[in-house]
Amino acid sequence: MSASDAKNIAGIERIHPTDADWDRFVCGQPRAHLLQLSAWGALKSQFGWDARIVALGIGAEIQAGALVLSKFLPFGLGKMAYVPLGGYAIDPLLYPLLWDLVGRETGAAFIKLEPGHFPPGAAPDFARMGFRKSPQTIQPPRTIVIDIAADDETILRRMNQGTRRKIRKSLKSGINFEEGARVDLSAFSQLMAHTGQRNAFGVHNEAYFAGVFELLLPKYGTLLLARREGDLLAAIMVFGLGETAWYLYGASARGKGNLYATYGIQWAAIQWAKQRGCRYYDLWGVPDHDEATLEAQFKDRGDGLWGVYGFKRGWGGEVRRSLGAWDKALNPLVYAAYRAAIKLSG
Repeated sequence: MSASDAKNIAGIERIHPTDADWDRFVCGQPRAHLLQLSAWGALKSQFGWDARIVALGIGAEIQAGALVLSKFLPFGLGKMAYVPLGGYAIDPLLYPLLWDLVGRETGAAFIKLEPGHFPPGAAPDFARMGFRKSPQTIQPPRTIVIDIAADDETILRRMNQGTRRKIRKSLKSGINFEEGARVDLSAFSQLMAHTGQRNAFGVHNEAYFAGVFELLLPKYGTLLLARREGDLLAAIMVFGLGETAWYLYGASARGKGNLYATYGIQWAAIQWAKQRGCRYYDLWGVPDHDEATLEAQFKDRGDGLWGVYGFKRGWGGEVRRSLGAWDKALNPLVYAAYRAAIKLSG
């Protein structure tokens, strides 16, 4: 359906919901995601993105919308509008109108959409809306999701033997697993920096994690710490919304690996998620390959997300892939130049 057709839906117009109204709308969606909350937009706006909520409604009632992040591209190639893990419509016929509105309000050369997960057969036809699949993803498209709705013993039985053993050993090794406070952010950030340097991946700075803590943790997440005899062995940030909890940031100290703090702290996070009423625990990011390839190669690979797959595979979860990234060119010439520049730089 074209945008002009969608405009015929009676009473639909651009509305400007409050942050609270938008967040209630997001939380009521089956695909509710942390990265669509107004607080996520507030966070990203502190670090180079323009964040806005683009919504359509009837009166004050939201019918469709998205948190949209936009920024200027390298090489002077205009602006990208990015919709992270969302974009919602009560009536799928409203999607074309929503994307047209996103383009007009941001002035972007193209929209990059990462719609996330849909039940089988339930995803909108993004190609028919003018989107094309993109190899340039921002969020990891493939992950491992653990069903935590069962009792603890059932969850443990689904894990492999090595993971169960390490969890149980960590819980008997004198480690204190506790929720951290604002004062612990400096130690967390330092541990993240050391972990990133050791494993050759980029990490955010302390100012970023301070923003995460202040904007998201009071309501949607927690900072968990694993300490023993005054030493910080591991620390993670976990977030929960609706049925799902996500493990987004984590770090561990070198040495004392025989205490398996990284296993105990994930078990503590699962308990936290269960207490919030979450059914799923998302380990957030594994290499983007099918499970057969992952199993065949993980022992020989340590680059990128391969380094964490060996850890995450043992938790008894299901490997899932989102719909990945989709681009909608609003300025075809600029978008073509962007694609060419990406190809050359890659």
